[in-house]
Amino acid sequence: MTRAFLVLTLVNLAAQTQPDYSGSAACKTCHPAIYARWAKTRMANVVRDPKTHPDAILPDLSKPNPLVKFTRDDIAFVYGSKWKQRYFTRRGDDYYALGAQWDVTHQIWRPYHAAPGTDWWTAVYPDDNMQRPTGPLCDGCHSVNYDIRTRTVTEWNVGCEKCHGPGAAHARQPSRSNIINPARLNSLHASDVCIQCHSQGQPLTNPIAGKYYDWPVGFEVGKNLPDFWKLEEHKLGEQTFTHFADGTAHKNRMQGNDFVQSAMYTHGVTCFSCHDVHGTENDADLIKPAAVLCLECHGPNSPNGPHAPTIEAHTHHRAGSAGNECVACHMPRIEQTIADVNVRSHTFQFITPKTTELLKVPNPCGVCHADKPKTWAAETLRTWSNLSTWRVAN
Repeated sequence: MTRAFLVLTLVNLAAQTQPDYSGSAACKTCHPAIYARWAKTRMANVVRDPKTHPDAILPDLSKPNPLVKFTRDDIAFVYGSKWKQRYFTRRGDDYYALGAQWDVTHQIWRPYHAAPGTDWWTAVYPDDNMQRPTGPLCDGCHSVNYDIRTRTVTEWNVGCEKCHGPGAAHARQPSRSNIINPARLNSLHASDVCIQCHSQGQPLTNPIAGKYYDWPVGFEVGKNLPDFWKLEEHKLGEQTFTHFADGTAHKNRMQGNDFVQSAMYTHGVTCFSCHDVHGTENDADLIKPAAVLCLECHGPNSPNGPHAPTIEAHTHHRAGSAGNECVACHMPRIEQTIADVNVRSHTFQFITPKTTELLKVPNPCGVCHADKPKTWAAETLRTWSNLSTWRVAN
């Protein structure tokens, strides 16, 4: 056997053992209805090229603004559309975030720059957007099969194989044995499909090849996420950039950090027990509206709670009101995504007025009734005879 033949054989064997990705378009043939729903989701459109999607840029760039020091031609990718929109420019074989972001809720420009001492990685990258490539800091979660050596992807956005694993073999010869259906995984690995990106943390080995990464390099569905990724640590009693003092997340992209603390997670509920990332007509791609979904497992005098004759008796809010919905109290909007725009907590714990007093964690009563004095929530809860004053009002 010649040396050249041996090298070629080894190369071919290596190629055969590498994960084989096909891209989401290959799934469309057999799964047209699911593909059509997914294609409309934010998962499928979080990163867009304005050259192929001219409508991707939300603000009017023709209107001058002192924060905006770039033009449409500088934008290689647009990121986001629901709460905020950021803009990436290409330099060499990587991308960099430009210095202004669009606040979708308030329809105004805001600066975009991670200040020193905020995210953990600000200590290891220069204090300059143009020296902070999105490859190590963002792109692994905004793409399928990001290769840290070549800085190439199978496709941008959260495609089918981000959740189902490499799918080329399945596309060639469909079988349950050559594709991963998260619904058939145990609850922990099933939720890891989402936690890989919806969490703050660091790779277990960091740096990797001289660069610091903010996503779980090397992980793909079917592997064990804790072998690649550790969640951001937190010390009870301390408020940090990522956590309130009780351990509840302080900012967006931390649904996973919240969820693993919850009784839901402990009892085997998964992310897709509530969400369908293939797309629905409901907010946050919920399987059903929140007012309906929670009551599929919880109901008056149910073993799962609430322990009251009616939902209204439990919430002390009238039927049909926002305060009567489970998410109002158990998933308050207290986690910042931009400025004063917050997303929902995922610990499912009711944050008491006493917790607010001691640890400065916003409670849901104060979030909705911001006009009331600080003592109002505790005083009101003490009048609710169906609740323990020791657990809720104090």
